[in-house]
Amino acid sequence: MSTHLQGSLFDQTDELRLTPLRGTRRTALGDGAWIDLLPGWLTGADALFARLVDEVPWRAERRQMYEQVVDVPRLLAYYGDGAPLPHPVLDEARDALSAHYAEELGEPFATAGLCYYRDGRDSVAWHGDRIGRGAREDTMVAILSVGAPRDLLLRPRGGGNVVRRPLGHGDLIVMGGSCQRTWEHAVPKSARAAGPRISVQFRPRGVN
Repeated sequence: MSTHLQGSLFDQTDELRLTPLRGTRRTALGDGAWIDLLPGWLTGADALFARLVDEVPWRAERRQMYEQVVDVPRLLAYYGDGAPLPHPVLDEARDALSAHYAEELGEPFATAGLCYYRDGRDSVAWHGDRIGRGAREDTMVAILSVGAPRDLLLRPRGGGNVVRRPLGHGDLIVMGGSCQRTWEHAVPKSARAAGPRISVQFRPRGVN
């Protein structure tokens, strides 16, 4: 699979390296929800993007929507608990997140879901990760973004003021507390030219 990514001017290296997580900055959203943000957590992120595009077994899905079956507007891959991840730096990232949030989360991050947004036409609608324990318990979902930036939007469940965070080129966002129950998030379609992006979502067991 081939794609064109305009690389970051601030990350001109093929050396993959994670920066310390103590640099995260937390924003309280309300109703017990919060996000931590760390721009540029992974250096060499554009090199990782290229590897993932070529080596991950991406799949296209179709799903029922109202009275018709439609294409899911992004490509997907999933690595369950214990499955080897597609690059060693992702194992390192998962372990670093598990160690950093051990006291708050009380359990390790175990699974990794990948979404490949090929251009501005690919998207994900408003949702919370409420299949499984996220529907009734506080939890965390950590997202590492590689490739071109795309906006991640967050809003209170049912509507309200929108929080916008552009993520790409190695940025990290962690959604925690009640975020999956009381807030929703989305990656909207973009009418302007948008480069390709891959998000890697680390979750604890039983959260989807």
